[in-house]
Amino acid sequence: MANRQKIMIADNNENIAEQISLYLESERCYKTMIAQDGPEALKLFGVFHPDLILLDIALPGLDGYQVCRQIREQSRIPIILLSTSSDVFDSVLGLELGADDFVKKPFDVKELSARIKAVLRRTDPEYLRQTSHTDRQTIGQKLVRLPDLIVNLSNYTVICRGISLDMPPKEIELLYFLASSPNQVFTREQLLNHIWGYDYAGDTRTVDVHIMRLRDKLGSSPYWSIGTVWGVGYRFTVS
Repeated sequence: MANRQKIMIADNNENIAEQISLYLESERCYKTMIAQDGPEALKLFGVFHPDLILLDIALPGLDGYQVCRQIREQSRIPIILLSTSSDVFDSVLGLELGADDFVKKPFDVKELSARIKAVLRRTDPEYLRQTSHTDRQTIGQKLVRLPDLIVNLSNYTVICRGISLDMPPKEIELLYFLASSPNQVFTREQLLNHIWGYDYAGDTRTVDVHIMRLRDKLGSSPYWSIGTVWGVGYRFTVS
């Protein structure tokens, strides 16, 4: 019991919060605490020191976006946003603020538990250390060089039109994967499986959000672009 991971549930719907808490506690690997508004979530964060936060967007006092932003100013703790909205803008904004996943309500608590396990695994320092060591042994110097664009997966850097761009690892991995196979079409499922792994509990909307962010950061170029193949997926087009 001493090694149980701590999950903070910030949701003003008492029934939903209790349902999540009871299910996670029943798995005997989690300890949970509940906050019902934004200020309470920030206070509990500093006292409970959770390993992961389930954060509803529609919190009173301070909404989930504001809470996420303030926590990200001081911590990289995993955050999963919860929302009744299916608007892609909500998931984009959440990911831009630093959330690790986005789950639409209503959801099955078993699916939510699977997402929690996946996020905790991906953010575990030992897992990341082992993965990084394996990558160093196998990838060598992975580099894509195009006019106005250099993507270096060896040191996770992207230089566009002479400017170094600030991108999280998954965006760089997605860009490298596409750019290293120019003009080849990949389905959303292929991209999701290759970049996030087969055990990732998210859906293909994750790919769409990351593509939108890449396009926004890279801008337009006469030499290359990330194209949409409607009904299929995406390709990195090189002219």
